[in-house]
Amino acid sequence: MDYVRMRAFAEELGTLAERLVGVWRVEIGPAGPVLALRRRPKRHAGALRRLRAQLDEQLRTTHPGHICAAPHIEHPALGRMRLPDAALVPEAALDEPGPAVDATRVLAVVEVVTPATPESDRPERLADYPAMGIAHYLIVDPRTGTIETHSDPCKGRYARKGAYIFGDTLPFGPWLIDTADFRRYGKAGN
Repeated sequence: MDYVRMRAFAEELGTLAERLVGVWRVEIGPAGPVLALRRRPKRHAGALRRLRAQLDEQLRTTHPGHICAAPHIEHPALGRMRLPDAALVPEAALDEPGPAVDATRVLAVVEVVTPATPESDRPERLADYPAMGIAHYLIVDPRTGTIETHSDPCKGRYARKGAYIFGDTLPFGPWLIDTADFRRYGKAGN
């Protein structure tokens, strides 16, 4: 199926998702369009809020006109559309027509691993984001209290990886992330 047809099918799934109970996401991965229920614990939201606040503050200096938001991003030539937990994008891109931000305009993406779908943040996205040309990828895992940074996309992979634990202040591209207030998930995954 070509990307135009996949995109049309994804839009139909999105329309269906709007009528369903719960919070759903629609993405286009290696196997085509996917509709998935988003189940995220409170601590997921807490980690994401802390990350967004830190990144938004630093973006004012490092990349004026950019913000940390959660739009769909797409790369039609690769046939991919993703909905990361956060993406660093030009604020003006959010006011442009169309359902997604062009991946070539994305500075970085952030994913906070959920207990229900930990596998979706690693193999597929670790292939998709560098192939899309996204320079930096941050994976926060409250299940284990660990953080990974990925950078320098080359031939569809990230050439560099950094490993950190909650409590560290870590470099993420030109930004610094303080994880002292990040919390691990509890036994019930919340």
